[in-house]
Amino acid sequence: MIALNRRTKIFVSKEPTDMRASYDSLFSKVKSVLNQDPHSGHLFLFINSGRTSCKCLYYDGTGLVIISKRMDKGTFSKINPMFRGEIVLTEAEFGLFFEGANLEKRFIESPPERVIKHQLLQ
Repeated sequence: MIALNRRTKIFVSKEPTDMRASYDSLFSKVKSVLNQDPHSGHLFLFINSGRTSCKCLYYDGTGLVIISKRMDKGTFSKINPMFRGEIVLTEAEFGLFFEGANLEKRFIESPPERVIKHQLLQ
């Protein structure tokens, strides 16, 4: 069982991922592509090029867990690879994404987190 909470970040890989990838290759992608610590307890989301399948890598404190889903109909929301900065979903956004909701506007129009923080400080 995955225990997500408000502190759990869901990092999204902007690069399409081969869904044959398993623990070791996803672990490596978390480190090299997302520049994150795979043992952090955060969830890492990978999507194939056709957006019909996704895999999530998660460390639960005792080992690595992979969750995968293949859509019967339709596709997962499009991720904008040109979006500056990392794409981090909230638990609610991840739930919507995983169910197939269209979050495309969120990925295309949302400014990077550092821009939001800068605007709040002014």
